[in-house]
Amino acid sequence: MTLLARPHAVLVFLVFAFAYFFSAVLRAITATLSPTLTREFDLSAQQLGLLAGGYFLGFAAIQLPLGSWLDRHGPRKVVIGFMLAAVAGCLAFSAADGFSGLLVARVLCGVGVSACLMAPLTGYRRWLAPPAQLRANSWMLMTGSLGMVASTLPVQWLVPQVGWRPVFWLLALGIGVAIAAIALLVPHWRGGLPAHSHDAEPPGYAQVWRHAYFRRMAPVGFFNYGGMIAIQSLWAGPWLVRVAGYAPLDAARGLFLINVCMLCTFWSWGLVNPWLQRNGFSTDKLIARGVPLSLLVLTAIVVAGPQAGAGAWALFCVSSTFVSLAQPAVGMAFPAALAGRALSAYNLVIFAGVFVVQWSIGLLVDAFAAAGWDPVASFRAAMAAFLVACLFGWAYFILARDNQRQ
Repeated sequence: MTLLARPHAVLVFLVFAFAYFFSAVLRAITATLSPTLTREFDLSAQQLGLLAGGYFLGFAAIQLPLGSWLDRHGPRKVVIGFMLAAVAGCLAFSAADGFSGLLVARVLCGVGVSACLMAPLTGYRRWLAPPAQLRANSWMLMTGSLGMVASTLPVQWLVPQVGWRPVFWLLALGIGVAIAAIALLVPHWRGGLPAHSHDAEPPGYAQVWRHAYFRRMAPVGFFNYGGMIAIQSLWAGPWLVRVAGYAPLDAARGLFLINVCMLCTFWSWGLVNPWLQRNGFSTDKLIARGVPLSLLVLTAIVVAGPQAGAGAWALFCVSSTFVSLAQPAVGMAFPAALAGRALSAYNLVIFAGVFVVQWSIGLLVDAFAAAGWDPVASFRAAMAAFLVACLFGWAYFILARDNQRQ
């Protein structure tokens, strides 16, 4: 393991964060554009959920080979190759003339940015000390929240001026700049450790899937972490419009508030994480005691219905951020040579959860509407089903006491 000098580490963090910013903009932009895309392409709730989830489907589908490639070839080479596909995806989305074209381009965008978080986390596992890894993870997520902020009001203001298609031209340009910065500033990978080392690269994913701590973290990652992202990146927007009665611009302001709150929360996590670890507040304790707050908030949202606006969803997302601590904890539970695979496998769990939750909420909303329920009742029932899934994820984490870290 070779730690980077502080000035170099800061530069590496900044260029990776710049790339992750655009990944987050692409992730969340469908929430802001949902009224425009729904109107222009006559999308149903199911199609909207599938379109937003297409990003996560592409993202999740590539995670397993991505982890092996990261361990073998390193973050710099892998992330550059994938981000070129993201540029192509943005250009394809801007040129789409129907739902199928939008969906294919959206999947390509997801594939293209799939390494934008896993690549730096894999690098940080070798380049940074453990407390710095926790801080860097939280601040990467803070940068992602900044990208989600940029996907709300700035996009809402820009679309009437230039149209939604040129917005994706600008995203392609920004990703191109990030590619150039990574090529210049991120160090080359030094390769695996000697075969006799305990950190030598093991074959395949078997050791990851068998790991008790990984199994314990999987349901909470799938339902709670994946569900938080599903709400933040899509369903908070339609709820504000169709349940709370917001106008599209007001909904964009609501999403702006949600993402600013998330940005501040991840910044705060980055500040306090090293102190928490030094003082015995382990990741397991924080998740066990923190996740119930999000379950209580989600229960209140379902009960309140139209009275639950942007502030309520901001509180849900903020109280859900305890689960974000799971990702670096999983990475540090494995040897450095296996970190890319461990992180990518857990990311697969998370983003498979995002896809399933995003699409399932759309399916449920349409199903309840087909049964004659009004939009408010349909959304409340779908969110109640999501609440049950989140409760299961947390309960498994609590009850799997035999699945302690190995």
